[in-house]
Amino acid sequence: MQLAVWTYEGPPHVGAMRVATAMEGIHFLLHAPQGDTYADLLFTMIERRAKRPPVTYTTFQARDLGHDTSQLFQTAAADVIARFAPDALLVGASCTAELIQDDPAGLIEKMGLAVPVIPLELPSYQRKEHWGAAETFYQIVRALADKDVRPAAREGRQACVNLLGPTALGFRHRDDVAEVTGLLARLGIDVNVAAPLGASAADIVRLGAADFNILLYPETGDLAAQYLERTFGQKTIRTIPIGLGATRDFLAEVAALAGVDPAPLLTGEQSRLGWWSRSIDSNYLTGKRVFIFGDATHAVAAARVASEELGFKVVGLGCYNREYARELRVAAKTYGVEPLITDDHLAVEAAIEALQPELVLGTQMERHIAKRFAIPCAVISAPVHVQDFPARHSPQMGFEGANVLFDSWVHPLTMGLEEHLLTMFRDDFEFHDGAGASHLGHQTSLSLRGGVGGGDCPPEATLRIDDSPHPNPSREADGLWTAEAERELKKIPFFVRGKARRNTETYASERGVARIELATLYEAKAHYAR
Repeated sequence: MQLAVWTYEGPPHVGAMRVATAMEGIHFLLHAPQGDTYADLLFTMIERRAKRPPVTYTTFQARDLGHDTSQLFQTAAADVIARFAPDALLVGASCTAELIQDDPAGLIEKMGLAVPVIPLELPSYQRKEHWGAAETFYQIVRALADKDVRPAAREGRQACVNLLGPTALGFRHRDDVAEVTGLLARLGIDVNVAAPLGASAADIVRLGAADFNILLYPETGDLAAQYLERTFGQKTIRTIPIGLGATRDFLAEVAALAGVDPAPLLTGEQSRLGWWSRSIDSNYLTGKRVFIFGDATHAVAAARVASEELGFKVVGLGCYNREYARELRVAAKTYGVEPLITDDHLAVEAAIEALQPELVLGTQMERHIAKRFAIPCAVISAPVHVQDFPARHSPQMGFEGANVLFDSWVHPLTMGLEEHLLTMFRDDFEFHDGAGASHLGHQTSLSLRGGVGGGDCPPEATLRIDDSPHPNPSREADGLWTAEAERELKKIPFFVRGKARRNTETYASERGVARIELATLYEAKAHYAR
């Protein structure tokens, strides 16, 4: 089991927590020591839920290992039933409890509890978080869905669907469900059940009443969707409505199954993304090199939006969940890039460093990686942190989601107008690129290598921008650049100066040029502009 400071996915019992916490009236009893009890941190501090997650731990300690821990588990189960009176109880073991080989399923069966009990097998050393969420949701559906429930006759009623896959701690799941529900309502389609997020045990019972299913998040909902297909004969929509094109494809598929006319939603400008991306200053949008990494569903969807709707060039594409590597590889082939399938954030960092993209679309890990390389970044996928749960309505799916994508992805880039202004004010005493941020006054004392100010900096403006991912204090002194070439380089806006420096040095090295002169800089510029 890989141990690292950062992980893309936690153990499978965290996935089970995400499902239990998303639902109403469901409680999760986890056989685990004190060290595995971080549910409160995940859900109340990151997602900012207004109530504690419905998770109880046995919290056995080292001294308990010499005694009968099974009795500890059974006592905890009885306490949960008495205190919380759940409609259904999930039981499982964490990675630590797995090592002592207690059997929560067998122990709970002996108690003969009056509530439905759903035992979970969560192999912590073989599987990860998304699998744990998918398996938990599948087991809940398998245990609670009434096999005798079927859709009512269509005469005199609207079509109804199930929305499958949203969980607690998911990236914009809450807002996506609201946005998709609104789109379906405009088509005259009702939502029977959205699950697990917001669903109760009674809701799961009536899943069979839907005419068909919509799979919003395959990583967590696909196992349940397959079960419903086999058991109830329900068809499943698997197109993910992220971006304008995918949203239109999604609505056309939904309308065809529901027997309704999608035209009112497919005509006209439903989102600002299309026109805005066509009308925007191409200097800072068209052809921007973008690196994309996340869970497979969001990464593949993001690549389509970036390439087809925003005019970006996809230079890197990857995911961390190997279960969906096939879909990612197909998409990577479409964009002519090598797929990156890994859960090692250091491998992702190395790829970003090698490719030097102008924009990164990723997880919270890529946010930190991009920050170190001074590359703009937008988060598109879990794992995420508290800032990715905004108070405002901020979906990724549907037409409004496309607007959110435009704002989130494009605004971190520098606009063409900004480029002109930066050039105009390069030598200004207050706004030159060696000065600190204006809202910080003149208190900034950070001093990094680079000396990138375009003129004489006043004594109080001590900020220096690092224009390289690998600081090398002796580079100016090693005689590689002539003074004239260095002065010309400093005329380039700071946010692309590092790239210009690296490209020029690469060009010189490949041609055996020992000293970069003004002509070398211009030759390199012309070479990379082709």
